[in-house]
Amino acid sequence: MSTLTGVHHLALTVTDVDRSVPWYERVLDLKEVARREDAETGIRKVVLRGRTDTFAVLLVQHPDTELGDFDERRAGLDHVAFTVDSYVELKEWESRLAEYGVTHSPAKASRTLPGSAVVVFRDPDGIQLEVWADPES
Repeated sequence: MSTLTGVHHLALTVTDVDRSVPWYERVLDLKEVARREDAETGIRKVVLRGRTDTFAVLLVQHPDTELGDFDERRAGLDHVAFTVDSYVELKEWESRLAEYGVTHSPAKASRTLPGSAVVVFRDPDGIQLEVWADPES
């Protein structure tokens, strides 16, 4: 059996792709690379990629998406963590989030992995996102 080599994309259900895409582009510096709107099902999908082209975020809008708040305590997605190479870069992301008016935690030690640090924030639908720096060698 072959070995998994990475994550191709992460698909997030959003209530409005027209609202979410510009936010992900502006705040997370992602770029729209594909869009599909299926008239038969009413599903709208937008693929966004990071500058390094090593991952993709797929935003999906279903015609019957419940408009309730995201809650990581429900079964399913808890949060998404994006990585940066250093604590210095993590602090730069903290400044970027502040510049765009995104409410976020200050960079702080992770309670999950000793030596790591994290900044936590939410997207327009309340999905918890993180920028994460692993321990530096």
